[in-house]
Amino acid sequence: MTPECERRLDSGLTQLGIEIDAQARDRLLALLALLHKWNRAYNLTAVRSAEEMVTRHLLDSASVAPFVRGPRLLDVGSGPGLPGLVLAILEPQLAVTLLDSNGKKVRFQRQAVLELGLENVTPVQSRVEEYTVSIPFEQIISRAFASLADFVALTEPLLAADGEWLAMKSRAAEQESQALPDSIALIERRELHVPGDEANRQLLRLRRAGKIF
Repeated sequence: MTPECERRLDSGLTQLGIEIDAQARDRLLALLALLHKWNRAYNLTAVRSAEEMVTRHLLDSASVAPFVRGPRLLDVGSGPGLPGLVLAILEPQLAVTLLDSNGKKVRFQRQAVLELGLENVTPVQSRVEEYTVSIPFEQIISRAFASLADFVALTEPLLAADGEWLAMKSRAAEQESQALPDSIALIERRELHVPGDEANRQLLRLRRAGKIF
């Protein structure tokens, strides 16, 4: 990766207040290199330059790290593994499942897990409607999967009784919260300030009504 990629990553993580060790830094840069390489052949993301990928993918994913507690996290509509792969690198104790129906994107996830040695990540190729688990997840996150109402409705069977949804959204999606059923409570709307990105981003935290702790 270029020195500019490293500079953007180091500076961005500092601005986000995230401290990482050398292994995590190396893994983030290796993930970036792998994503940039695969993207030329498989069109995994519309972002083309490695420098922009640092901002739009690595730092954007890292911006929600303070709100992830696990211990088990499901990343729905994960695409090439974002934000799940980044969160798994930042917190090795977090057990992350990446769920996507697109075969080439899940193949990338599996290659990234193999090359980066991420033992805490499980890629799954499946439609969310067909995915079942014996133990529900404490948190379910989505970066660009569906409308807020659809995200909650499709994943509710996968969430623990006292679990929490984390929806990464643009400000343009603010009205989506009005379409949520009364059984779902919006407990926090947090602005996300991604270093180097002027776009308005926010994180919506949701729980089942009556489960607000």
